[in-house]
Amino acid sequence: MKFCIKSLFLIRLILILSIVIFWQSSNAVAGKPKFKVIAFYTGKNDPAHVSFVHEANRWFANSADKYRFSYDSTNNWDNLNIDFLTKYDIVLFLDTRPEKPDQRAAFEQYMKRGGAWIGFHFAAFALTPSGFPQNWNWYHNEFLGSGEYKGNTWRPTTAVLRVEDRRHPATRHLPATLKASPNEWYSWQNDLRRNPDIKVLLSVDPCSFPLGTGPKAWEIWHSGDYPVAWTNKRYRMLYLNMGHNDIDYEGKGNMELSHTFDNPVQNRLVISALKWLGKRGQSIGFRNEK
Repeated sequence: MKFCIKSLFLIRLILILSIVIFWQSSNAVAGKPKFKVIAFYTGKNDPAHVSFVHEANRWFANSADKYRFSYDSTNNWDNLNIDFLTKYDIVLFLDTRPEKPDQRAAFEQYMKRGGAWIGFHFAAFALTPSGFPQNWNWYHNEFLGSGEYKGNTWRPTTAVLRVEDRRHPATRHLPATLKASPNEWYSWQNDLRRNPDIKVLLSVDPCSFPLGTGPKAWEIWHSGDYPVAWTNKRYRMLYLNMGHNDIDYEGKGNMELSHTFDNPVQNRLVISALKWLGKRGQSIGFRNEK
């Protein structure tokens, strides 16, 4: 009888320990980041770009726990080297691009080896002559496909964007059209639609025209085709033209008048893109988000 009681006790103890170990293991797996993100930024140029950088760092850090990824950021572009990049699954350029030859070579090698990237707004800017000349053909012509900057709207205003491919992992959670956060919208030297490697995902919907308020006439768009988000099918990448908050330039203190990530529908695009690049299009679920 004593033997049976001891055996029963041991069985129960083993069962309890097994449950505890399984529970701890499940929690450890559940808490482990699915992928790692590193953002590079400069944060020294236009006040609106600086505003966006600060906002982006806060938003991505807060989103990391919710969507189970890790987020780091750095303004040290010398970290753009192969040893550093191999620690991360996705690289973000929040405002500018690398300038040193060794940094550029490391990024090109990272992407050609299957790395992933999302660039925002000014990360694609290039204009000769300017402080950011077009002196990196692989990046601007092959990788982005856009070539040099051509023009922009002013001042920062919202726009209705048309989703051109709702089957793509980055856009399949979006409605047919969405109202974007206020932004300075760019146009480009190259016709992206004539590049067979480029897949345009979002563009300015014609109902947005006239887009911009001026005061210069060329800062107001009345018609035309303006892609604002696209991917290069040869790489794991996405460029988003968003990333320029509205700022009170006329007043003192550069007060923020808008926020890029104060837009749940637009945020779906960013999170879906991260999931797509981090886990190859894993389903997300935005049922509770308006």
